[in-house]
Amino acid sequence: MINYENILSGKVKTIKPSGIRKFFDIAAEMDDVISLSVGEPDFKTPWEIREAGIRSLEKGKTWYTANAGLTELKEEICSYLKRHFNLTYQPKGETLVTVGGSEGIDICIRALVNPGEEVIVPEPCYVSYAPIAELTGAVVVPIATKAENGFRLTAEELKAAITPKTKLLILPFPNNPTGAVMRREHLEAIADVLRSTDIMVLSDEIYAELTYGDNRHVSFAEIDGMWERTILINGFSKAYAMTGWRLGYACGPEPIIKQMTKIHQFAIMCAPTTSQYAAIVALKNCDEQIANMQNQYDMRRRLLVSEMNKLGLTCFEPEGAFYVFPCIKSTGMTSDEFCEKLLRTKKVAVIPGTAFGDSGEGFVRISYSYSINHLMEAVKRIEAFIGELK
Repeated sequence: MINYENILSGKVKTIKPSGIRKFFDIAAEMDDVISLSVGEPDFKTPWEIREAGIRSLEKGKTWYTANAGLTELKEEICSYLKRHFNLTYQPKGETLVTVGGSEGIDICIRALVNPGEEVIVPEPCYVSYAPIAELTGAVVVPIATKAENGFRLTAEELKAAITPKTKLLILPFPNNPTGAVMRREHLEAIADVLRSTDIMVLSDEIYAELTYGDNRHVSFAEIDGMWERTILINGFSKAYAMTGWRLGYACGPEPIIKQMTKIHQFAIMCAPTTSQYAAIVALKNCDEQIANMQNQYDMRRRLLVSEMNKLGLTCFEPEGAFYVFPCIKSTGMTSDEFCEKLLRTKKVAVIPGTAFGDSGEGFVRISYSYSINHLMEAVKRIEAFIGELK
């Protein structure tokens, strides 16, 4: 009999499974569950995008593309970034099409970080950063952001975390799970800390198109002097409702993108061809559809923040993404206890804040990428749950 425990990688065995999937899997086995657990738009991919994918299939465009992606798609990515965020990248050498933003994060960390070097990760944050860094042999240095600071990373916190071994800072804004946004003045303060260092920055901007209020998203690469140290990661899953198409991109200095492309070449070959043809149309023609979806998310955001505060679950007002992050400390339960009991008794699935780092204790993540009817039914059940606790 083979003892698989002795065969498996020790490093892989130490990594915990995603806390998001745990509750999603439990909910999937129950009837009549209202799930607000997964960050997936409830909108269909706009028809024009789907049609472009269908048309590419009908024309038999099913072969491999170049490793770095279709030239036309890379040109459109660069045009889009210039138009919306005042960023200048070259399609050749500085742009790489990836299998979702997730692959971009993975190969960026692998291309930059050596064993023993430190990766600074503001938390709460998306679940993938720390495990990927750990797989490279890096040391993860979490920084616990605070509700009183709008869950933003402060320059003081960053400065205190930097050591001679610091190699990479991850900037996950707009943030999953908190919805926090770093405005220009906050990014400039971070830039001031980094200018005297060689620390690189992975700026995960997958929610860049989903910000609310008068101020548009500002990319860290747009801050004076930061372009040369920033690898920008974005994709089509969230803003374009294209989660299943698995398409993203990375932009940055050519020497880094060249090494990322090498990893991508051996591990993936190229991103899905059909998705690439569809994404060209998304970038060219779908700004209006994105704006319409953003407006819907904004309405849901304001509704859910209001309802959570009414229930006594103090809720920071998110300025980006499509999540709220209410505090549940008033219930006397841990985040895990709250979520498990809510799911078992009221059949509402939300995610414990601890799935996004230890600093998420006392909070839960609720996604509002669902219909108003879906959200209101969930609120009604949470209200009944809270009432029974008193």
